[in-house]
Amino acid sequence: MFVVPAVVAGILLLLGRRSDKWGHWLAVAASWFSFGLGLAILIQMLQAAPSERRFQTTLFSWMPAGSLNVDFGILIDPLSMTFLMLVTFVGSLIMVYSVGYMEHDPNRRRFFAYMALFIAAMLILVMGDSYTMIFLGWEGVGLCSYLLIGFWNHIPANATAAKKAFIMNRVGDVGFLIAMMAMVAYFSSTDFTVVNQGIASVGQGNATVIGVFLLVAACGKSAQYPLQAWLGDAMAGPTPVSALIHAATMVTAGVYLIVRSGAVFLAAPIAMSAVAVVGLVTLLLGAIIGMAKDDIKKALAASTMSQVGYMMLGAGLGPIGWAFAIFHLFVHGFFKSLMFLGAGSVMHSMNDQVNMRRFGGLKKFMTVTWLTFMAGWLAILGIAPFSGYWSKDRIIEAAFATGNFGNADVPWIGWVFGLVTMFAAGLTSFYMSRLFFMTFSGKARWTDDVDGGPMHPHESKPIMTVPMIILAVFSLCLGGLLAINDTFINWLTPAIGSTVHAEPVMPVLAIQIITLVLVVAAALLAWWMYAKEPVPEAIPAGNTFTNAVRADFYQDQFNEAVAMAPSVAVMKGVTAADKYGIDGAVNGVGKLATWFGRAASWTETGYLRSYAGYMLGGIVIILAVVLGFRL
Repeated sequence: MFVVPAVVAGILLLLGRRSDKWGHWLAVAASWFSFGLGLAILIQMLQAAPSERRFQTTLFSWMPAGSLNVDFGILIDPLSMTFLMLVTFVGSLIMVYSVGYMEHDPNRRRFFAYMALFIAAMLILVMGDSYTMIFLGWEGVGLCSYLLIGFWNHIPANATAAKKAFIMNRVGDVGFLIAMMAMVAYFSSTDFTVVNQGIASVGQGNATVIGVFLLVAACGKSAQYPLQAWLGDAMAGPTPVSALIHAATMVTAGVYLIVRSGAVFLAAPIAMSAVAVVGLVTLLLGAIIGMAKDDIKKALAASTMSQVGYMMLGAGLGPIGWAFAIFHLFVHGFFKSLMFLGAGSVMHSMNDQVNMRRFGGLKKFMTVTWLTFMAGWLAILGIAPFSGYWSKDRIIEAAFATGNFGNADVPWIGWVFGLVTMFAAGLTSFYMSRLFFMTFSGKARWTDDVDGGPMHPHESKPIMTVPMIILAVFSLCLGGLLAINDTFINWLTPAIGSTVHAEPVMPVLAIQIITLVLVVAAALLAWWMYAKEPVPEAIPAGNTFTNAVRADFYQDQFNEAVAMAPSVAVMKGVTAADKYGIDGAVNGVGKLATWFGRAASWTETGYLRSYAGYMLGGIVIILAVVLGFRL
């Protein structure tokens, strides 16, 4: 399944310009092939009994090293199959969309090679039967993310964004490596089965070490606090990249890692609570940042950060939240990639402009984009019957049902988690409605000859709109269909165990009504402010808090002060020690020898009388010394 896209990526990169005319279609075909193969396996799995929906095989011995033997093994169970379907189906639709979006790019073939390579790496990540296999795919998707963020690296800011994402992801990777080192130390293996069976025997402290470092890895890959700063800048890549990698698939890999490691976190309740806290902080942080963004892609990126925070919170709630986290992850992949493709369609029509303050009134000119984007907007708001309603509300209810924190029973923690998630749902409604109304409603605020060039908005070609229509249909009905009789929850049970039902601290009906009231009120407020009232074309002056939000709470400045500045200072110190210490000593000896040589050469006159004089002088000095000792 991953071999075909990997081989296609290699072919396109090796053939170079010779495959420019047909290379993109080969990559599209490879992606659809992987989906077709995955669909056949899915049908086979559905025909088997739930307890038999687990296929595991070893392809070859990868790293035999004494007592440690790492196999190149494949595991396909309901959890990995969920990701397989998401990656290959949504990925294939985005590949088709990209044919139109990248039509005039001279390096389109290279773009599709990277995309095919990404799909191959992502499939390895979710199909691996050990943490080492996950790490292999983990690094592969990280490499592809770097290459695609900096795809237009002739723009310095894009190259910087790619390097920023690369470095911050490496921080998470160090956490992943330390967690695997601990596994090898305790179990002499990184295989899921071995780790899950042995984790209870190593003690809570050791399990917490593994769990915490797995959380660090998840924070890096899934842009969770405090490693979230790279995601906004990653929007420098082509929009299909943002839709596939930084919305639907790679950025949710951290949630997959946490849920896949459920046994580890059950043995490490402190680490599990840390996961929940990280998710809670990030979902609130992303929602607040999203309210201040005028860049349509960066607003969506903040939204992704916040929604992944919901998933991470669900993953941190344990058996009462794992299935809901994956459920939200799955449907979110459809409606968030849809909105990114819609944003790309708008940018395609508006000469690649991203400032929503210069949009407005586009629904008359881009009806398909407007309607499909509306489906994604209603889905992320959680309005029934759209998909987000069936997944996000379940996470909010599970948050209200939380009663443990760390090792202790904390009856009030459900109120904290629940109220924050409910409040964040209201914030989500406001900033996503702001984005929707600023773009498609109100009066046109397009640029003209004076300030950016005249605009002639128009609908995108069918090759771009058809994938959006398909994703819109899934955004409308997928969540509801999978929620019938808890179909999706029951589907995941063989892989992650049964979902434990816990009673929320307030009635479920009350949670749903209050959440809905908050969402509708926030959407109406956004409509009033950004559709009915005129939208300023210039950024209004803000107060201290507004300016902090616009600057992402100065996360970059914080990172530079805490991480970059000390590193630069150490580098300068080492450079100075090398230059003035080691090199200085060596160069000083050389200069001293040169000086003595020059002094000695001054005595070399070539006259016999001079040399006779030197000899006489020497004899006088020797006699003086001898006589001096004798006296």
